[in-house]
Amino acid sequence: MAKESNHPGYLSTVLSNRCPRCREGKIFESSNPYAFGKILKMNDRCPVCKQPTEIEVGFYYGTAYVSYALTVAFSVATFIAWWVLIGFSLEDGDYRVLYWGITNAVLLIALQPVFMRLSRSMWLSWFVKYDPNWSEKEIDKTSLERIVPEHMGDW
Repeated sequence: MAKESNHPGYLSTVLSNRCPRCREGKIFESSNPYAFGKILKMNDRCPVCKQPTEIEVGFYYGTAYVSYALTVAFSVATFIAWWVLIGFSLEDGDYRVLYWGITNAVLLIALQPVFMRLSRSMWLSWFVKYDPNWSEKEIDKTSLERIVPEHMGDW
């Protein structure tokens, strides 16, 4: 009989900002995305499995594309929800599209810290794979060969 695992799935790991290698440790120092000054402050290593969170200098530049995709998807979802629940009209000078745009902009600004953290969590999970036997194995050092400690934090 196979041993059943209690580890969370990929989606819950990404949404809860957990380490992609062990799916247990938190990758951000603060759990609160609205703790200003600590919004993007990450642990240098996972507190559980010691996986480094910065694989190379400038590693998180790619999260801009992920964040952009998330905000576009969110905007499309709010547009469709607004259309289904409230509706749009091209007749009688209706301003519902303007109201949706303003509402969407306010929501995007309010949720930006969440989107930024989520994009970092997703980006890291695409480069560091889950290892159910992480406690028995060393960290893959070949993926860390491009780290120059003197350049860390310069970007």
